[in-house]
Amino acid sequence: MKKIALTLMILLLAGASVFAQSDLQVLAIVKYNKSESITVKQLKSRCEVYKKQLNRPLTVEEKKSTLDSLINEKLMIQAAQEAGVTVPDSYVDQYFSQVMSQSVGRAITEKELSDYIKKTEGITLDELLVKQMGMNVADYKAFLKNQLLMQQYVVQKNKAELEKVAPTDEEIRMFYESNKSTFVWNDILKILLVVVEKGSNADNAKLKLNDLLNKYKDKKITADQLAVQSEQGTAGYQAGEVLVPKNEASAQGLGMPFQNLLVLFSQDEGFISAIQETENDYRFVSIIKKYNAKMLNLSDIVQPETTVTVYDYIRSTLAQQKQMMYVQTAAQNMSKTLNTSDNVEMKKSGAALDKLLDWGE
Repeated sequence: MKKIALTLMILLLAGASVFAQSDLQVLAIVKYNKSESITVKQLKSRCEVYKKQLNRPLTVEEKKSTLDSLINEKLMIQAAQEAGVTVPDSYVDQYFSQVMSQSVGRAITEKELSDYIKKTEGITLDELLVKQMGMNVADYKAFLKNQLLMQQYVVQKNKAELEKVAPTDEEIRMFYESNKSTFVWNDILKILLVVVEKGSNADNAKLKLNDLLNKYKDKKITADQLAVQSEQGTAGYQAGEVLVPKNEASAQGLGMPFQNLLVLFSQDEGFISAIQETENDYRFVSIIKKYNAKMLNLSDIVQPETTVTVYDYIRSTLAQQKQMMYVQTAAQNMSKTLNTSDNVEMKKSGAALDKLLDWGE
């Protein structure tokens, strides 16, 4: 019996070894200005990302297309690096936060998102991204960095052409007519928000906020003065004017139930709240101005307290879309130019490649 068990163990280990060797097989070598291998394992990792997005396994042809994409990416990255294009990690971190903010519908830092995911989902941000995208935070940032590097390289090489890409007046007006119902103001409040963190002494924090509240009520200090003084390192509080649309996302951003936000909207301009307590701070709000909901014309400003009109906003949006499409097309053309037998050595092709790509899911 022991001999049989030992034999089975040897077979299992041998199987694992073959699997590992298969994953490490090189599919292609990219050598534009240095030699970089693309292995089965690397291709599987990228295919796993697409598998999660599509919610189905990829076909062999789709895996071939993904391999082509990996080859073109490496070619473009090598060319960008040779041209001296760089992307600082700080910029990648900022871009990552922007992407995450778009996904949750409000501005949020990486730490705030991590805390929120832990509280609401009971898992880490790493675990959530792996579950949804097949990449952890570090892998996703590395992916974003490469995308930004290639994008900046394409822009650098096509700067003159990109500057000529612009929407026409007719395109702007057609876009407005097609999307007229989306150009509206919801009811909006401009509020003063003053916050004192509890820190290690909640009683002192409450006393400090109460002093600020009384001074503001008695007109001994203005909203502008509160905001300016809050920026001093020793102020001990945060203050600023905020535009708040009437929706649940705004309530969540302010850390209050939506019902409480609706109560706030029912108050008049000049209203000053009592001290409110949250888990981490004490705060009060004051309504500076109220803006009623309305449909927007092309000449109206997109948002209160700004100077950007609907026309300008559409022109900028369409210009970005056109430029993005131009960059994508230019990137494809540039990578095709780089993808030559001198720069790429395929180690597997034909039936041999098909066999390697037909892995079990």
